[in-house]
Amino acid sequence: MNNTENLKIKATTVVAIKKDGKVALAGDGQVTFGEVVFKGNAKKIRKIENYNILAGFAGAAADAFALIDKFENKLDEHGGNLKKASVELAKEWRTDRALRILEAMLIVADNNTILIISGNGDVIEPDSNVAAIGSGGNYAYAAGRALLKNTNMTAEKVAIEAMNIASEMCIYTNNNIICEVL
Repeated sequence: MNNTENLKIKATTVVAIKKDGKVALAGDGQVTFGEVVFKGNAKKIRKIENYNILAGFAGAAADAFALIDKFENKLDEHGGNLKKASVELAKEWRTDRALRILEAMLIVADNNTILIISGNGDVIEPDSNVAAIGSGGNYAYAAGRALLKNTNMTAEKVAIEAMNIASEMCIYTNNNIICEVL
């Protein structure tokens, strides 16, 4: 048996923060392969300029890039409608035999809405103005909520600080953070 058969590449932790009409999406740069840090400066977020939308991923990088490309196609099909494109992507992801095996999650956002999209057909709009995915997602989510409630920081600063806190707690998350803001 090959030792790499049970190892998975992990590319993790993205957080979205909405505050004062701004949305910030931040992601760390760490990619691990088993117990080894394989890359420290991966870019896990993308600004989709044509529609003023942000997209970020956690999970297998190649799978996530394929999904983001599909998401952009859905945006084109639905005139940039974030919710409609997200629902259509989730439906296709769940029902398409090839897509169904992809191991990733997406966060997508415009100035009004943050959504989490999964391969189970989920399209979730969080009750709070925070969403996070990946192995450090729960840490970033908790930190983001606390910072929104207890500070006057901007959406961008909350997102970056939430990621820094997650990087201190999650071994699959580093503090090489990239943040995009709408």
